[in-house]
Amino acid sequence: MSDITIRKVSVNDAKELLDIYSYYVKNTAITFEYEVPSIEEFSCRIRDITKRYPYLAAEMNGRMIGFAYAHEFIARKAYDWSAEVTIYVDHREKKQGIGRFLYSELEKYLRAMGVIDLYACIGVPNGEADEYLDFNSFDFHKHMGYELRGTFPKSGYKFTRWYDMVWLGKTIGEHLDIQPDITVFDNIQEVADHGTDK
Repeated sequence: MSDITIRKVSVNDAKELLDIYSYYVKNTAITFEYEVPSIEEFSCRIRDITKRYPYLAAEMNGRMIGFAYAHEFIARKAYDWSAEVTIYVDHREKKQGIGRFLYSELEKYLRAMGVIDLYACIGVPNGEADEYLDFNSFDFHKHMGYELRGTFPKSGYKFTRWYDMVWLGKTIGEHLDIQPDITVFDNIQEVADHGTDK
């Protein structure tokens, strides 16, 4: 497999990222979003996320093949040390270790920020897998060390079917009696800007 480079996302990457994401909106229940967002909306999402958190892209031979990011878990100060994580890999490039590589880099940066707990919100079939949703994302996160924290049965409706939503969690730091504030991602840029090759 050719080398994969992980780098920080910019707003200029919005179209390529949206090209990856749009497949999942239109063809799967992996995301519960119904309509593909506009470039403007997707660009705004990137801007909002990168004000505080890492947003990483994976490139192979100059082509974008996946992305992962963290964002606010819940908008309350007491949740500062928790973050929600999200990942999408080009549907033509699955089963090559790209997701593991992206998440490993993302976790490294979140740990450097002082984030302790990571959470992933994942759609799963309410029963058997179908043509829109399987258990691959759930299994991937379990393989990455995430544990089931909660299940919300039939909480998502897409393609005239009901799907469950689960929260998976992973602890990557230490809970202290006196917990230092987290560091905004841009302030640890010297770590992120080096880039990583596989």
